[in-house]
Amino acid sequence: MMKFRFRRQGNDPQRERIKQDLFAFNKTVQHGFPNQPSALAYDPKLRLMAIGTKSGAVKVYGAPGVEFTSHHKETATVTQMHFLLGQGRLLSLLDDNTLHLWEINVGEGSPGLEEVGSFCLPGRPGFEILSVKFRMAKGNDSRLSSDAVLRSSHGAPFSACSVPEEYKCGKSLGPVESLREHPRCPNKMLIGYSRGLVVLWNYSSRKVENLFLGNQQLESLGWERSGKTFVSSHSDGSYMTWPVSSALSTQQPSTSVIPYGPFPCKAINKIVWRTTESGAPLVVFSGGMPRASYGDRHCVTVLQEKMQVTLDFTSRVIDFFTIHCTDKFDNPSALVVLLEEELVAIDLQTVGWPTIPCPYLAPLHSSAITCSYHISNVPPKLWERVVAAGLHQSPPPTWPINGGKDLALEPKHNGLLLTGHEDGTVRFWDASGVSLKPLYKLSTANIFQTDCDHNDGLMQGAEEEWPPFRKVGCFDPYSDDPRLGIQKIGLCKYSGKLVVAGTAGQVLVMDLSEEMSAHVINIATIDLLQDREGFTWKGHDRLAPKTGPISFPPGFHPFLLVQCMPPAAVTAVTLHAEWNLVAFGTSHGFGLFDYHRRSPVLARCTLHPNDSLAMEGPLSRVKSLKKSLRQSFRRIRKSRVSGKKRVVVSSPTSKVQEANAQLAEQAGPHDVEVTPVQRRIEPRSADDSLSGVVRCLCFADTFLRDGTHHGPTMWAGTNSGSVYAYALEVPSQEKFSEHSVEAVLGKEIQLMHRAPVVAIAVLDGRGNPLPEPYEVSRDLAKAPDMQGSHSVLIASEEQFKVFTLPKVSAKTKFKLTAHEGCRVRKVALASFTSVSSEEYCENGLVCLTNLGDIHVFSVPALRPQVRYDCIRKEDISGIASCVFTKTGQGFYLISPSEFERFSLSARVVTQPLSPGARGPACFLCTFHKPVASEEIQAGLSSPALDSPNSSADITLDTTGDITVEDVKDFLTVSPAQGLQTNACALPGGQLIHSSSSL
Repeated sequence: MMKFRFRRQGNDPQRERIKQDLFAFNKTVQHGFPNQPSALAYDPKLRLMAIGTKSGAVKVYGAPGVEFTSHHKETATVTQMHFLLGQGRLLSLLDDNTLHLWEINVGEGSPGLEEVGSFCLPGRPGFEILSVKFRMAKGNDSRLSSDAVLRSSHGAPFSACSVPEEYKCGKSLGPVESLREHPRCPNKMLIGYSRGLVVLWNYSSRKVENLFLGNQQLESLGWERSGKTFVSSHSDGSYMTWPVSSALSTQQPSTSVIPYGPFPCKAINKIVWRTTESGAPLVVFSGGMPRASYGDRHCVTVLQEKMQVTLDFTSRVIDFFTIHCTDKFDNPSALVVLLEEELVAIDLQTVGWPTIPCPYLAPLHSSAITCSYHISNVPPKLWERVVAAGLHQSPPPTWPINGGKDLALEPKHNGLLLTGHEDGTVRFWDASGVSLKPLYKLSTANIFQTDCDHNDGLMQGAEEEWPPFRKVGCFDPYSDDPRLGIQKIGLCKYSGKLVVAGTAGQVLVMDLSEEMSAHVINIATIDLLQDREGFTWKGHDRLAPKTGPISFPPGFHPFLLVQCMPPAAVTAVTLHAEWNLVAFGTSHGFGLFDYHRRSPVLARCTLHPNDSLAMEGPLSRVKSLKKSLRQSFRRIRKSRVSGKKRVVVSSPTSKVQEANAQLAEQAGPHDVEVTPVQRRIEPRSADDSLSGVVRCLCFADTFLRDGTHHGPTMWAGTNSGSVYAYALEVPSQEKFSEHSVEAVLGKEIQLMHRAPVVAIAVLDGRGNPLPEPYEVSRDLAKAPDMQGSHSVLIASEEQFKVFTLPKVSAKTKFKLTAHEGCRVRKVALASFTSVSSEEYCENGLVCLTNLGDIHVFSVPALRPQVRYDCIRKEDISGIASCVFTKTGQGFYLISPSEFERFSLSARVVTQPLSPGARGPACFLCTFHKPVASEEIQAGLSSPALDSPNSSADITLDTTGDITVEDVKDFLTVSPAQGLQTNACALPGGQLIHSSSSL
């Protein structure tokens, strides 16, 4: 018998209009360092810098906040870039021999880089173009002139009679390695050949003016600003200076130096010569290191008289330039080096040539990012204290690349993005605007005993030797100890309490301080196995904490270390600063700790008897090969069985079914919609590996005992589809030091298909999420509705479901996997404000799936609102790194060093816009869609049947339900009776403090 569901015809037009005012998908800006940079350019007049990448991206940077990004239509490597000085135009050359002209558009509308012309250069694809001479046509025509000149090895532009015998053969000269225009005479150019011959060519008269005979293979050329001298670098690690005379002659070098000789050295790839008012020139070059000893180093050398510094980087040098004056002398003020993984600036005016912190383009992946956490609407007090702590670490720099003007308005609300890293650091970023700015860096490695101090001592000793190496840059791909890696972060923005959890089961609770301090950290250990027999931890050891007082600079100071045993990676953490509680979970169970009294409250083991993989740890090399083979054969067997079931046999029964289906289609009314076919979800085995992993934790003040008394609760969800709800007895603020917190197991829910529980959230009587700690007590948020019945939203990998409290009966649900064929990866609750009226907003459940698409559902009705394609389904790391904000925005990694920012809200959009002023600018704008006021009121006040907050008209379909409605209730006493419980009544768990009343 077929099942029909009668639905309303069409969509409600008022509801559709409201949805347009609430939701809109935009990929706005990219934060971080460009992935795989390949070219660099600088405009000294506009003081703008451009970076090209191997994927064809072009990015222009000026003063902090001035950023432009665009892409070539072709996915090709940008090999060269050149600014048209002072014009706001940029030339880019790709490896497919195409030349592109870009213009910074700062007129009406959105500013950005606009491609205004392109030209395909002659030659086979991949032909190396060494230099391009261009001339712009007069007027507004921005097309490239047709007299673009190539200089390559096709013939010598000089008389062969003026060349020595060994240079007379064109092939013996080798290819052209470098072209440099004369700084004083634009019609003259230096042409350097690989053999070592350099020619000063006058292309107006088409004659050779000077010949310079070198005896080493040429790498690069560089003019001295007067044009009377130039410098050449060579493949043997040497550089030579050459005088330029006015008479036609053959010149010899005046000096020849091998800076790191006499042993064989690598080639000097690029060299620049800058004059100074003191008289001694400043020479900067890349490469040239001794081949045998330091041939694998990535170095740039700065040399002036007797002072020499070898800047040692951890990634390959792409290019560099100096920022200097245009007066009588260069007097360089800064050196900017583009590396494969970061950008480094050196202050050349300060003694010692220190580095200049970058206000943007900071390498997010200086150590690999392991987790992310976003805080919206940061209070001014916390913001100022974090900024002050960051300024204590590094004072605000004077950034030399300061072209353009940031016209962005000050953001109404500040946003913090916290990233946890593999080396045990947590970095705080200003995510309020277009530019992602570093604010503060917190390190946890100094709390534990590692080999860092010993390695630092070795490095200090090595720096005293020759060459004079100096480690520069913050990119460090190697971690001293992988156990230091940060896995989870939690921050209370009102109290300044921070919890950081790591790979070796360490949970650190910190407080924000404005003063330096030296104190001893309290250490507590919680055994999550509860002395279970038959389980032996085979993974890594715990990190050994340091003994004695530890000094900390202003910032976050740890005062408590909770060590989980076994020391497995922490998989979930949450903090409730008003109750002084922190909860944490691993692959073995979860625990609850009172950090005010420094005492444990609860420990619960969630291991299944067959969870052998959970005992090996992520760093163990011993894997259960036998179990993996068994699971593989099970999958093969299932696929064969399902393949046999799909064979269609022409039987009388199938013919009758086909006839019935055709008859139903003909007889059914046209406005009847047949319920879509749902995918069958295979139940997961109870003995799947890692089934005890705790996926989510949350605190809530709600009704768990009965419908009249509410109180603190803690919820935990596991990988096997189990949900545990604990009732907490939290003393009042005045009695925190006298009474301890007590926990009692109240409810236990088991999902039938054992889908992992991704998130848990409690909703008040109006269907709104509960406010954060301190928000109500400090009058920062509206008090939740405690009159109506509360509900709990449980999001698993396969479906979302809302249960009423305290009875835990199913209310609404949406089976995502059955309908869409995808699984949930990330879930968050967000608030969406209408662009038409600030007073109207809705709460939505935002979901990212394993296919990379984003769904928004209404809360608590769970009605699908919108769906957007966001991330490629093949980009597994991007999906895993996604983090949502509470205002409908999000971040995800598009490369190890770049975050892509997107917005789901039609109102909150962070992207660069221009207010109409000339010159590069960035403007943070909030869009407002013009709608008539009467339409707004009608749309918001009409009782639409499809209201997202209305769930009265939803018929709960229990077909294929994945939740067993037989919920275990451990709070069965009446409200008038006292609650009698003890630790023995909790299967698989242990109460550190037993409770006699609730």
